[in-house]
Amino acid sequence: QLQASGGGLVQAGGSLRLSCVASGRTFSSYGMAWFRQAPGKEREFVARIRWSGDYTYYADSVKGRFTISRDNARNTVYLQMNSLKPEDTAVYYCAKDDRPRQTKLVVPPNEYDSWGRGTQVTVSS
Repeated sequence: QLQASGGGLVQAGGSLRLSCVASGRTFSSYGMAWFRQAPGKEREFVARIRWSGDYTYYADSVKGRFTISRDNARNTVYLQMNSLKPEDTAVYYCAKDDRPRQTKLVVPPNEYDSWGRGTQVTVSS
C-alpha cells in the first residue's frame, strides 16, 4: 500500500514537498512515480525514479522545477515542487512499478500498480 501526503494550498511561486510511504520490505527493488490529475482532465505522468535511484525522468511541464527522490531506509519517495504554478493544481498520486527491478527508463501507466490515495495540491495565482 502507498500513502501520499504533503499536499496543501500554496501561492504561485511557492514550494511543497510531497511524500509517499510504501508498506512492505521490498521497496528498494521497485521504481516509483508520481502522477497527477486535475479536475476534468486525464491523469498525467509527472516524474519517475528507477528502483536503483540512478535515473529520473520528468514531464516537460515540470522539468527544472520538480525533483523526485527516494529514501529506501524509510520506504519513502518524495516530490519536491518549486516555482509552483496555478496549472500544477491537481490531486497527486504515487505509484509503484508492477515488477521488481524494472529495466525500462520510461514506463507506461498500465505497468504500475499499487496506486496511493492521492494528495491535493492547490496553487493560487
